Amino acid sequence: ASKWDIREKVWEHLEASGLAEFPRPVHGRIPNFKGSLQACCSLRELEVFSRAREVKVDPDKPLEGARLAALQARKTLLVPTPRLRTGLFNRIVPPPGATKEVLRKCATSQGVKEFSVPVGLDGKAQVDLVVVGSVAVSEKGWRIGKGEGYADMEYAMMVSMGAVQEDTPVVTIVHDCQVLDIAEELLDDHDLTVDYILTPTRTIQTNCKRPKPQGIMWHKVSSEMLGKIPILKTLRSREKQAGKDVTLRDEHPPSANTSRAALSNKKVMAANTQPRAAPGSAPVGQPHVESDPGNARLEGSVSITTVYVGNLPASLRVSELKSALRELQVIPVRLNWQGAQHRAFLEYRDKGTALRAVSSLQGLSLGGGALRVELAKSQRSKG
Repeated sequence: ASKWDIREKVWEHLEASGLAEFPRPVHGRIPNFKGSLQACCSLRELEVFSRAREVKVDPDKPLEGARLAALQARKTLLVPTPRLRTGLFNRIVPPPGATKEVLRKCATSQGVKEFSVPVGLDGKAQVDLVVVGSVAVSEKGWRIGKGEGYADMEYAMMVSMGAVQEDTPVVTIVHDCQVLDIAEELLDDHDLTVDYILTPTRTIQTNCKRPKPQGIMWHKVSSEMLGKIPILKTLRSREKQAGKDVTLRDEHPPSANTSRAALSNKKVMAANTQPRAAPGSAPVGQPHVESDPGNARLEGSVSITTVYVGNLPASLRVSELKSALRELQVIPVRLNWQGAQHRAFLEYRDKGTALRAVSSLQGLSLGGGALRVELAKSQRSKG
């Protein structure tokens, strides 16, 4: 099973079994579940929590009880800024003499907005405990998030700014049904692992030996991501000055073959983003198809591998998808855009490029949603 298969399995089970809680549906989220507050209360019993002075807790709804526990224990609570747009952390500062009710409000998403102050890169944060949400986790400590990579990036950025150490413990809080067997080969070297798993009924110490990310892996960061996360630019500048290799994923010089392929495919992606009504063409609003004019007879002469791209946000434009395909160097020979159905189909001359497109696009966040990408059903049945 792929990471996406596991996510879908968990989301569907939580909804079908009546375990899902607001906000719903839980698909595409770190899911909230019945018993989340009970699981969060177990945090108080961990020695690593008792010792911690600064605790970083993600802003997800099922972790609300963990944020409350940190505030009630008078610890410094740090919460990542949404999508890291304005920085890395906000510190939650309850008003003087805050009552239990006010602390509860401070722990909510609204309270995080009202009672927080930003912590800059020079804020000298020293995080003693990290609490993250998960979609699935194994007893060995392997973790699967919702697919956007923010928890992994947040941790890597904390390493880069010296806010965490190698032995800083990581806790995740999930429902029992989210604890699954996960194959280690699904993990990438940038994936964050966990040391403790809290559920409504269990406290699991994973004794995970797999190293956590040692910092930002710039060769996996795209220019698009750099543009969306201003603090990432600052960290990159600092690491560049320190003599580190900060070459981005799309800055590596392409091989001669790749250059030729990119040149030959430029015209594929250069057409207007809006469908044009022409004799014999689909009217505006119908599926929008673009292909290389030099390959009009492509289907009849070459074996084509089709990739399905789903979960396209309603606000996403075809130009944004094409830009991502160019950036990832997985330009198709034909793009069938079906935005009204939140999907698109990409056609490739060779299966290797198609599989690379699946790997590169899977879970990529475009327009605020994580893409679902796989070989089209007709291809899977063939293979």
